[in-house]
Order: sequence, then C-alpha cells, then structure tokens
Amino acid sequence: MTSVKEQEAIRKLMVFLQEWDSAHKVARSRILNNFIKSNDGKTEPELELEFSQGASLFLARLTAWLRMTYMYSTCLNKLLKSIGIFLSAASGCRYLIEFLEIGGVLILLEILGLNHLKEEDKRESVKLLQLVANGGRKYKELICESYGVRSLAEFLATSKSAEAQEDVQVLLDSLGHGNPKYQNQVYKGLIAVLPCASRRAQQLALQTLVVLQDVVGEVPSVLVEPVLGVLGSVHLEVQYEAIQLLKALMARSVRPALLKGLVALLTPPREKASTFCDETAKDPTTLCLREPVLVYIQQAAAAKAIGVLAKESAEVAEELIQLRAVHGLMVAVGNLDHVASQRHASFSLEYFVHTFPFVEEHVKAALGHTLFQRFMDSPETWYTKMDPVQAEDLASNIVDIPRDTARMQSTEG
Repeated sequence: MTSVKEQEAIRKLMVFLQEWDSAHKVARSRILNNFIKSNDGKTEPELELEFSQGASLFLARLTAWLRMTYMYSTCLNKLLKSIGIFLSAASGCRYLIEFLEIGGVLILLEILGLNHLKEEDKRESVKLLQLVANGGRKYKELICESYGVRSLAEFLATSKSAEAQEDVQVLLDSLGHGNPKYQNQVYKGLIAVLPCASRRAQQLALQTLVVLQDVVGEVPSVLVEPVLGVLGSVHLEVQYEAIQLLKALMARSVRPALLKGLVALLTPPREKASTFCDETAKDPTTLCLREPVLVYIQQAAAAKAIGVLAKESAEVAEELIQLRAVHGLMVAVGNLDHVASQRHASFSLEYFVHTFPFVEEHVKAALGHTLFQRFMDSPETWYTKMDPVQAEDLASNIVDIPRDTARMQSTEG
C-alpha cells in the first residue's frame, strides 16, 4: 500500500504529464522554461524526488518530441537544454542510456548539418554530445561510429559562432583522448579542417593537433600539404599555431617532408608569382593578386618557420642547410614585392650565418663584401636599402652548399 503522500505525488506527476501531452507549442515552451529554471544542476535523486520517481517518463516525452520536431526548430534550444539537465545529472547514467536508446546521438549529429537551424541550437547539440562523451570510452566510440568526427569537423569549419567552434574543439579533444580505436580518425578529421576559410577553425584545429601529438604518435603523411598550406594565411595567429605544430612534428617521421616543403616555399616559381587570377584574364583593368599574394605570404611564413625550427635543433638546422635553405632564404630576401619575406628571411639567414662559419663563407661570396657588410651590420634594415640589381642578384643566387658540409663542420665543432 502506498501512503497518502505518495499517492498525492503520483497524482501530481500524472497531471503534469497530461498537461504536457495536451499542450500546444506555446504551452510546452512555458513548461520547458519552468523546468529549466527549477531543475538546472540537480542530481538524479533530486530529479526523481521532483518527479515522484518518474523522471524518465518526462525524459521520454522530451526525446520523443525532439525526434518529431528537431528539423523544424520547434523550441529546439529549450528542448535540448532540458534534456541536458537529465544527461548532466550526477548519478544519472540511466538517463544517458535512455537517451541513446532512442537514437539521441544520431539526432544531435544531424542537427549540426541542418543549414536552416540557428547556431545557438547547434551549439546546444554539441554540449549534449560532450555530455555523452563524458560517459566514457564506449560512448566516445558510439559518437565516432555514427560519423561524428566528420560532422563535428564540418561544423567547426563552417560555423560562424566562435563560442560554438570552441565547444567543438573541446569535444574533438575529448574524443581524441581515451579513445584508442578512433584517435587517428579524430586526428585526420582535424587535418581536414585546415584548408577551410575560417581562421578561428584553423587556429583551433592546429592547437588540438599539437595536443594530440603525444596520443597518436606517428602522424599520416597527408598532414604535410595542409599544414604548409595554412602558412599562406594572412592571419598571424594562424601562422603562429602552424609553426607550433611544425615544432611538435620535428620528432616525427614526417619531418623530412615538412622541411623539404618549407624550403620549396622559399622559391615560388616566377611564372606563378607573376600570374593573375581568372578575373584579371576576363577584365585586364581589374587586377586580382590573390595568387601572388598567397605564395609571398607562404614564402615569408616559411622563412620565419625555418628560423624558429633551426634555433630549436642543430640537427634540424643541418638538414635545412642540406636542403638548400640558405639559397632559398637569399631568394626571399631579394623579393622586393613582399617586405615580410625580406624581413623574416633576413633574420633566419642571420642565424645560419652566425651559427655555421661555412654558411658565412658562401653567403659572403654570393653577396660581395659591401652588401655582406651591410647585412652583418644591420640584418633588420639592410634589405630596405637594396637596389633592384642587388635584389635580382639575390633572387637568382646559385649558392649550393655541399650536402655533407654541414654534418662535417658540426662533427668537427
């Protein structure tokens, strides 16, 4: 026999559920508002007490309404927040299982791909996916098995909300840890974000790739081209994160390919650097310098990265010399069309000249006494006083340090 008090509590629950069942959209929105205000942060025992041990009956109604209406944005934000109260409830593992049993993960992922839905609704969906991932390894695997990494990577790349992008980063980072079966999939998903047009997405993806290095160990060679590609970003914060990733990758097997690629960026083909885009071909009066600007930005960033990496490791510096980085840096210094290339290349060249005597000899021979002395006296400004003839001499230099010289000199030192 149940007590009078218990009977009254059950009666109230039934009245509440009947009110929900018969309510239209506006009334349900009000019910959700009240539920969120009254129950945010409650534990599973507290929710059960609130619903007379029948909280799952209300959760079932919420999830059923979600399944029917998520494509139409009917109170979607409030609905997701209400479900989040259940999923975040301490000791509420059974709520999570009940949500997953109705295909909750697939619904949340599908929400991310619906263009007509609001960013704030998608962000709420990401938060719920994070709550699912917090359940442990098998739940992370469930998200990944549901093509979650691809959906999250696409949303990160296309979202206009910085807050939503940061939430996605947190989730992808979570999926990359404690999830050995799918950690490489997460890593490749982040690589796929790099060519996107969103600088914030690029920045967050690069940061997360750095964090995941120790987890994934060796990285796929497919990483090389996208990482070198983001060096063409006009945003310095993206370039900075790319260089941080390059530093982290110097201990990996992709190092030779990355260094070779960096050196190649120092000497863009002249025909490519002087061609214009399609709009110029159609209308010669309209100059469109996107292509040359891109290769020059990459040239400057590569010159900067080479200096950073060389200073981090003498072994890397020697490899760069063998790859003809000194020749490439001199070409970049001679680029009168892009002062950033000249500046970064000059600073990096200064390091090689001061660190390796044989490099100093070759550079001095190529520049001539007067120009070399200007370089040594003021590496931060000498290129600003360079005339076109001197610049052309640099751009067409044939400095070629023998491959074994760096290693021999280092051993002797």
